Amino acid sequence: MGKKKKALRAAAEREHDAHGPARALAAMGAMRALAPIAKATDEPPLLALGLGTLAIGAVLRRPALARSGARMVSSHLLATGLKTVLKAGVDRARPNVAGASPVLEKGHGTEDTDLNAFPSGHTAGAVAIAQSIGREVPAAAGVAKLVAGTAGAVQVARGAHYTSDVVAGAVIGWLSERVASWAIDAAARLVETRRDTNAEAEVEAHPS
Repeated sequence: MGKKKKALRAAAEREHDAHGPARALAAMGAMRALAPIAKATDEPPLLALGLGTLAIGAVLRRPALARSGARMVSSHLLATGLKTVLKAGVDRARPNVAGASPVLEKGHGTEDTDLNAFPSGHTAGAVAIAQSIGREVPAAAGVAKLVAGTAGAVQVARGAHYTSDVVAGAVIGWLSERVASWAIDAAARLVETRRDTNAEAEVEAHPS
């Protein structure tokens, strides 16, 4: 086993040991009460939220609302794609099924959900959505980020993820929103520039 692989395995074992209290908590029946929160930050609900926001903004002719929905949808899709690639490339047993020795090795796909702990997809999606909301509605940024943070904490409490899985998911969500928003803003500037150019050409062609 190479030095890098040994170091990763050692780090995983240390984190696994540190998560002992969280695993014990996850085994309690009370943790079932957190299941609705986890389901609310799953891919379908978050995507539906983004699409709904986009549709409402378009119907009501509210550009800011429509842009927010577009950011939510695009950033969530990008975050989902990135986390799926990483999950396929890394086999990591979830804390609640890892047993005494955690699994952390090269991935073999995404079919076995028990080995898809890294990274946290729920956190990635929640952070991407929260960042998208905050960009268009700064007043709602605090609440949105608090919800995203809670979603990540719930995954640890439920024994579905280690802290590092959640941190990685948060980074993916943040980066995804930045990239998606850059693309959306660039497209908006391009449309505005073309509109201005067409307007100037119209004035030149038909001077008053």
